[in-house]
Amino acid sequence: MDDSLGAATPEQVLSQFEVENLLAQIAEEENSILVHTIDNRKERRPKDSVQPYDFRHPAFLSASELRRLRLRHEDFIRALAARLSLYLRMEFTVQMSQLQTILYRKFVESLPNPTHISLFKADPLPGVCLLEVHPRLALTIIDRLLGGPAHSVNAEHDLSEIELALMEQVVNVVLSEWCGHWHGVRELRPSLLGHETNGRFLQTSTHDAVMLILCMEARLGDCMERMQIAFPYYTLEPLILTLAQQNEASMGPAPTSTNSRGKWIPQFDDIQVPVTAAWPDLELAARDVAALKVGDLLEISPSFVDQVNLRLADVSRFRGRLGTNGNKWAVQITDVLKK
Repeated sequence: MDDSLGAATPEQVLSQFEVENLLAQIAEEENSILVHTIDNRKERRPKDSVQPYDFRHPAFLSASELRRLRLRHEDFIRALAARLSLYLRMEFTVQMSQLQTILYRKFVESLPNPTHISLFKADPLPGVCLLEVHPRLALTIIDRLLGGPAHSVNAEHDLSEIELALMEQVVNVVLSEWCGHWHGVRELRPSLLGHETNGRFLQTSTHDAVMLILCMEARLGDCMERMQIAFPYYTLEPLILTLAQQNEASMGPAPTSTNSRGKWIPQFDDIQVPVTAAWPDLELAARDVAALKVGDLLEISPSFVDQVNLRLADVSRFRGRLGTNGNKWAVQITDVLKK
């Protein structure tokens, strides 16, 4: 038997250092990904620094835009809960469960059947928006409007014409509250277009339209169900752009230029303002001041010529240089003193 077949030569045996390097390379490749840069180069980057992008479900909102929308809708939800509590004369709580962007087709397919869907517009914004209320929540609200306790409501029947009319009143309250929360950004007027019970019959947007979905959990009595508002992206786009412009304006630096001037008031034209020019103060010992007499000379540094303070009503506002203009002494302003 030839034992040389299974024996490794010294050149084939890896040292401990080479084994550790090999393991480090494997670990680095597992935690990195090969990226093709825009200048046709290939480089490896950490997986955490590369975010996947789903082209079938594009995200049109940046993180800052989505944050601004979330904060505004959180305020809207708090105000809506308070207004509906007063309207129904019973505690009505609302909490945001999700704020996301999905395609119109996927949103419609997720709606239960039957459900209560209100179609509305927020003039002058384009597009048709949707307000979906779970049938049990809708019937519980109607029961409360009719004087009921909003407890143990059966949600197995469709809404009658009277119930639809009552529900439209509640929908108008929700829409007016939402439009009112955009006051200061844009004046919006809600208009109710109609209602539907099956989301598959809706054709308010194209299948690939991006929708912003505000999903809320509403509680009235012993009923806790979902309520959703769906906005097409092109409907909210003018509001998003205006919010971004207002945010940039509020974050901009305040004007600090010394050359900027306020609006002049003509009534100040004839007011007399005493203007004096003076050199910096001299410091003398008390005994020297007491010994001063007519004819004494006080030495002034030549640099004081360029340090003349121009005072307006005994307040130093400018610094200038001493000189002459014709046969008169003059001061040329060289600097504006800070207040």
